[in-house]
Amino acid sequence: MLADDHLGAAREVLDRPEDLEPYRAALARVDADGAQQVVVAERAGEVVGTLQLGVLPGLSRRGATRAQVEAVRVRGDLRGTGLGTALLRWVVDEARRRGCAVVQLTTDGSRTDAHRFYERLGFVASHRGYKLPLHG
Repeated sequence: MLADDHLGAAREVLDRPEDLEPYRAALARVDADGAQQVVVAERAGEVVGTLQLGVLPGLSRRGATRAQVEAVRVRGDLRGTGLGTALLRWVVDEARRRGCAVVQLTTDGSRTDAHRFYERLGFVASHRGYKLPLHG
């Protein structure tokens, strides 16, 4: 699912799809970090959606804790079925349970369908993000 669109296809290494070791190593690092988790939605034993949730302590907002959402993916044939909404509602509930003051995420500027989806759930496009690739 990470490579299931024009951005992911260019970003993920697809010339060696059998080499899952970088993903396994990354998952092990996430699992080892108690402030991070990968959330997986399954139907009939198949992975159909996923996201990564991180809980970040902060200094701003009087030391508020933030929930950071990354890598939201829903299998292409299930988009528009409510699965993404269920995943994000779970995130909001979990963030509240963990005492977070805000749930934040970034999305590529070209993902207009995702923008409408997040806005429909109450997210506000409040900031501009910047990235600096360090390799690759």
